Amino acid sequence: MAGEQLSARVDSWIWSVRLTRTRSIASDACRGGHVRINGVRVKPAHVVRVGDEVRLRHEGHERIVVVSRIITKRVGAPVAAECYIDKSPPPPPREEIVTVAVRARGAGRPTKRERRSIDKLLGRPMAEGRGAGLDPE
Repeated sequence: MAGEQLSARVDSWIWSVRLTRTRSIASDACRGGHVRINGVRVKPAHVVRVGDEVRLRHEGHERIVVVSRIITKRVGAPVAAECYIDKSPPPPPREEIVTVAVRARGAGRPTKRERRSIDKLLGRPMAEGRGAGLDPE
């Protein structure tokens, strides 16, 4: 295949196998210390070889891949997936988004009834009895 070699720059390889969208993003990740090869932080020009473990922290996720083939030209996604063995941990489950009570702008203060429904929605404890919190003695 065209572009196959024994070694390549790590930023070029990360871009070629589609772990990042652009080579400059891959280069910036290396400079920022977000790329490790075999546990060592590397610069963009560091050489990557077959069998190396590459750890890339990008967009809040950590990708752990083992290099199985070296390429320097960007290829299609199915071919790129054959160039590494993915050992990344599964992504954490998505958190449910909590609904937030939204009032129309300029609607003024909530009424007592609306405030109680907001408290119920947010799971706040309701005041017990009449005049709760106002103890004469």
